[in-house]
Amino acid sequence: MKILMVCLGNICRSPLAEGILQDKAFKAGLNWSVESAGTNGYHTGEAPHPLSQKVARINGIDISQQRSRRFRAEDFQVYDKIYALAGDVMEEIKFIARKSFDPLKADLLMNELHPGKNKEVPDPWYGPEPGYHEVYRMIEEVCEEIVRKYGTKI
Repeated sequence: MKILMVCLGNICRSPLAEGILQDKAFKAGLNWSVESAGTNGYHTGEAPHPLSQKVARINGIDISQQRSRRFRAEDFQVYDKIYALAGDVMEEIKFIARKSFDPLKADLLMNELHPGKNKEVPDPWYGPEPGYHEVYRMIEEVCEEIVRKYGTKI
């Protein structure tokens, strides 16, 4: 299974989601490939935000080698699942993908835990460190559900 996590800049939320899900999949013995991207391209080539790296490290996950990249329409041909971390990100995914957009592959990440509620993972970029810990907790919870739900279908 190939999964892509997408946020705006690919330096705060989606790197955490990539690292958390890849770690959980590995520990569950799943041969999944998890990557991340951003829709705005402002941080292409940059490492994750220092606070995202810190929070991941505190939880035993190293995301320091990740580098931001921009989401591409072709990602719909590469990945089995594409998760947007917020509604504005999903709108950007649709805009970038245009005719390549596949609603069967794309969804808001939190819908895996709360189907149809369209809950968002808040962007911690503008806030202090506790926001990054809250984002980590939310993502970790939904990643547990993804591994539980899809890990047995492979």
